Amino acid sequence: MAKYLLLKHYRGGPAAVNDVPMDRWTPEEISAHMQYMHDFAARLEGTGEFVDGQALAPEGTWVRYDGEGRPPVTDGPFAETKDLIAGWMVIDVDSYERAIELAGELSAAPGAGGKPIHEWLEVRPFLTAPPTITE
Repeated sequence: MAKYLLLKHYRGGPAAVNDVPMDRWTPEEISAHMQYMHDFAARLEGTGEFVDGQALAPEGTWVRYDGEGRPPVTDGPFAETKDLIAGWMVIDVDSYERAIELAGELSAAPGAGGKPIHEWLEVRPFLTAPPTITE
């Protein structure tokens, strides 16, 4: 089993086919989208492939270390930033092909007009330890 992070970009990735921003969806369209996400996660929980997932608020702050005894440096929030991650899901699957299959299915979540968004999702494998060489 391998873990993968599925990133849902609200902005910053390639444009979706149904590229109507969520702030222009009706309450019913938002509810249908959220229900699809919930049902998808529940199905993966049933197969043991779901690890975790969360939607993210558009606001965020960049933080970095600025030296011993000094407060962290912050910059933000940047809701208007070029790249905005709307949410993420961690899956634990048998293969890269399965991760791609699930990401494709998740991409079909409904959006404006109840039509699939066909959004681009970023699929990132978790970094694993390099194999140990034994002689």
